[in-house]
Amino acid sequence: MTFQHKGFEETRRLGLRNETEQMVRLVSPAGETGMLVVDSVVPEGPAHKHLEPGDVLVHINGEVVTQFLAMETLLDDSVGKEVNLQIERGGVPLTVKLEVEDLHSITPNHFLEVSGAVIHPLSYQQARNFRFKCGLVYVAEAGYMLSRASVPRHSIIKKFAGEDIENLDDLIAVISKLSRGARVPLEYVKYTDRYRNKSVLVTIDQHGWYAPPQLYTRNDATGLWNAKLAIPLESPFVVSHRAGHMDANLNSVSPLTESSPMDLKCQHESENTADGCVKMQTDEEIAVDGSHSGEDSIIEKKRRRVDEEIAAEGTISSFGDLDDIKDGALRHPSSVEGSDLARTISSNASLAEQVIEPALVMFEVHVPPICMLDGVHSQHFFGTGVIIYHSDCLGLVAVDRNTVAVSISDIMLSFAAYPIEIPAEVVFLHPVHNFALVAYDPSALGAGASVIRAAKLLPEPALRRGDSVYLVGLSRSLQATSRKSTITNPCTAVNIGSADCPRYRAINMEVIELDTDFGSSFSGILTDEQGRVQALWASFSTQLKYGCSSSEDHQFVRGIPIYAISQVLEKIISGTPGPFRLINGIRRPMPLVRLLEVELYPTLLSKARSYGLSDNWVQALAKKDPVRRQVLRVKGCLAGSKAEKLLEQGDMILAINKEPITCFLDIENACQKLDQSIDSDGVLNMTIFRQGKEIDLIVGTDVRDGNGSTRMVNWCGSIIQDPHSAVRALGFLPKEGHGVYVARWCHGSPVHRYGLYALQWIVEVNGQPTPDLESFIEVVKGLEDREFVRVKTVHLNGKPRVLTLKQDLHYWPTWELTFEPETDTWKRRTIKALQPTGA
Repeated sequence: MTFQHKGFEETRRLGLRNETEQMVRLVSPAGETGMLVVDSVVPEGPAHKHLEPGDVLVHINGEVVTQFLAMETLLDDSVGKEVNLQIERGGVPLTVKLEVEDLHSITPNHFLEVSGAVIHPLSYQQARNFRFKCGLVYVAEAGYMLSRASVPRHSIIKKFAGEDIENLDDLIAVISKLSRGARVPLEYVKYTDRYRNKSVLVTIDQHGWYAPPQLYTRNDATGLWNAKLAIPLESPFVVSHRAGHMDANLNSVSPLTESSPMDLKCQHESENTADGCVKMQTDEEIAVDGSHSGEDSIIEKKRRRVDEEIAAEGTISSFGDLDDIKDGALRHPSSVEGSDLARTISSNASLAEQVIEPALVMFEVHVPPICMLDGVHSQHFFGTGVIIYHSDCLGLVAVDRNTVAVSISDIMLSFAAYPIEIPAEVVFLHPVHNFALVAYDPSALGAGASVIRAAKLLPEPALRRGDSVYLVGLSRSLQATSRKSTITNPCTAVNIGSADCPRYRAINMEVIELDTDFGSSFSGILTDEQGRVQALWASFSTQLKYGCSSSEDHQFVRGIPIYAISQVLEKIISGTPGPFRLINGIRRPMPLVRLLEVELYPTLLSKARSYGLSDNWVQALAKKDPVRRQVLRVKGCLAGSKAEKLLEQGDMILAINKEPITCFLDIENACQKLDQSIDSDGVLNMTIFRQGKEIDLIVGTDVRDGNGSTRMVNWCGSIIQDPHSAVRALGFLPKEGHGVYVARWCHGSPVHRYGLYALQWIVEVNGQPTPDLESFIEVVKGLEDREFVRVKTVHLNGKPRVLTLKQDLHYWPTWELTFEPETDTWKRRTIKALQPTGA
């Protein structure tokens, strides 16, 4: 309970009798001006239903008390005992007996850490602030798992997985019964809306990104919080993690099998993390700003969550065509019981919309704060994708990389044609083009597998200026929306500058512009009148700079011709030789991409002539491409690429193998021919124009996979990885070594305290070179707890620096995450810790 000191004038207004006031004035020290009055009472505490706000305290154990110090002294001497309080309530004298509690017993000395969330019994201090009883299960930090379900900080958990939660032990007991990947309901209440319980679906982390739940207990002798595994080793939570990947139904994946090209062909055609850059951000400051931004993102996220009923057995997929469209309605097969659930499309929808709607998917993407790699700028993204392949054992969806930015993310798909929400995984991130391929398990759709189908792709003929197309996408309520538009420019070169914190940006791409669209937050696809996909209407991320110091994230939408996506899809279906990856329990070869790792930009031939380009070349290039009338110039080479030492900024690329080059696609085709040639050595014979001279060069190409970043190390609270392509595109890597790049840092960590921030490489630790992650791990293995470490760094701007920091292995152990394509799992390994943490 809480008292306030109020003057005698106010206590009289509260009903204090005159004789009581005279008695108090008489026995109190001279100059006393008032008495103690009850201000608030913590619910269900010792004083609950005994004292009320406005009660005036007169005696404690027969002694007149008017000052806080005297009251606290009496209470401190009576801990665990009862005291007699004499009060006056509205002029009526009352006597109550109350037990004096120990403040330490209602101040938590332990907390649970699960998936980045910090949960503990509600303390007396917060119980007094919120007017809840002490000991309730209180969310101090939502972490990843709870924030993904929109559970805010300062929430009180009331129910979890259908069981009442009265205390922290109840919550731990429920968690220990759950398996990774399970989706269970959670009820919570907020102090700002205390009379209504809110219900959400929580997905138990199915990946090994976070350590198993830890219970921290304060040791008053040492002052440390000691951690131990909160749940038994035999609990389903731990067992399911060790067993490996689990699907949405918590059934084990099918045995590993090799898939031959023929097999593929028969499937048909189709912690509180800071910003890590210049400024720091708290959880509230991190924008929920993906392919669609704004407050309604959060509202729609809650609204669109639906209860799943996933059948154990899948059905053979059915692929509709224009013949299925009769009288403005889509006729679905009736061979399964799910056909009657298919939504009849309104007769006023366009034909293209009716055909393509069964292939549209809404994405909801969450990135765990503990491993925000590759400079990803947000933890939450929305966007629309299109199904490009759907069989009985594999489904593939194409989406832009402003919706699926990194491979380490949780993805939920909501289908326009069937009311279901299932998980998916990233299987291919194109290193240059702004698209990703995401795989789902069709068997998880149950009856919906026959309603959902893949879109038909139309890579040729290429779109031209003036062509009519249909822009089709999904609204937030999963309603298909379309409009007829006209191509205004089918070959606009993308020009996106590097952000303050380097992140993926599209380069060497031509995109499609329309005369009208639905705004910068609406993504989808472009189709012809028959519903065949000609382009992905994709969201691009950029950063607009205002003045010298301020910048702001923005997005815009443009069309990506479908040929690039169809080429990758064809390689996956045909089983083109490449590194294997486990998808839905089947090992599949994934394509590699050969690239000329050079950032290019187009220059008009009229400008090129001014630089001295000869008339013969101007005429040859104009004859080759009378529409574009341009030549490609080098903006810069990616650091570490094979072309880095050969091509220079400003070089004009005139020809490859004596064939004139006028656009990005010409270079891509030349790289693909190298892969098709058996005796290819992976080099291009290029003719360039440099400083008034024509030069013939042999330039090497690089081969990249579509896995994205697959490894990270957390050392002293810094997130360390190999430099991703957006960093290398800046054109600089330290000569001392460039494999230990600090991507982000965590609040409260040693690197935060001592100033080892992001956007720099660690090149030495205690004088020992660390050119790559392996050597870095070997060095930090030998460092002890509380030891000062000398670190040499090189910033993105090339400036070297030396600093010292103190390791804290007790709270910040060194660990790493590694993705294994062969098993389709992320493995978390503790490199060094003060004590075993169960990680």
